[in-house]
Amino acid sequence: MKYKYLFGPVPSRRFGRSLGVDLTPYKTCSLNCIFCQLGRSKHTIAERKEYVPPEEIIAELKHWLEHDGKADFITLSGSGEPTLNSGFGDILAFIKDNTDIRSLLMTNGTTLHLPEVRKAAALASVVKISMGAWDQTSFEKLNRPDSDVSFNDLVQGEKDFRNEFAGELRLEVFVVDGVNAAPADMKKIVTFVKEIGPDKVQLNTAVRPAAEADAVAVGSEKMNELALLFEPPAEVIASFKKVTIEGSDVDAVRILDILRRRPCTAKQMADVLGAHINEISKYLPELLTAGSVQREQRGGEVFFVAT
Repeated sequence: MKYKYLFGPVPSRRFGRSLGVDLTPYKTCSLNCIFCQLGRSKHTIAERKEYVPPEEIIAELKHWLEHDGKADFITLSGSGEPTLNSGFGDILAFIKDNTDIRSLLMTNGTTLHLPEVRKAAALASVVKISMGAWDQTSFEKLNRPDSDVSFNDLVQGEKDFRNEFAGELRLEVFVVDGVNAAPADMKKIVTFVKEIGPDKVQLNTAVRPAAEADAVAVGSEKMNELALLFEPPAEVIASFKKVTIEGSDVDAVRILDILRRRPCTAKQMADVLGAHINEISKYLPELLTAGSVQREQRGGEVFFVAT
């Protein structure tokens, strides 16, 4: 069965073998972050509605559980902000009631000021939220939010959710050189993170091609220094770690499906699919010739990006 809303399972640097669930159309998001690996958004949106019918996603999950069902996490993320789908809680409830696989919600946190969103999000085993700014000005520079989204609502929503959520809460700080990488600015972010009180803090940076050319990655030495500003020290997760999936079939369709979600080097695609890099190289020329994929240089490496 070819799934419309499920993708993977793919290896995650943080969560092992992860089955992805896409709950919104491509780039349906309340933020237009300068570092987004999916590229620049044409517009932002903060409206919550049933972008994808939950029953269709649940039907695909039922089929996957019957015919595969092997993953460390079932992850609500995909190519937009999952909590904008008003039925995301139904998906989490189905996972909770029908499998022992843990559920993961990856959200930018912009809707957590709404009680109904917090109630639905609390059904997840693990929730990953974000915080990379310290006021409205820095929020607009880094994340370019929708006009209906404010930094104060973001912070308050994440605080309220922490108080209500009994599961594991992770917070990711995305660091961009020249924007929020100065120690003085990071200390301001640390203050808000302490108030939220996540179980784990992780630092990331733009190791893959970003939406904007000036979203520059921070070097590993400086990332490690910034991590020490947190108490306990944050975990630096910016490097791609090799994780393989046994028995994956390689073809142009699977490669393109991966690249639609995130840019990768040929080696990273080989790791994702559990294949030799020569197998990947067989399909890249046809994708490049067809205009489905393009090359981008970043940090001395060649990344492939779905067009």
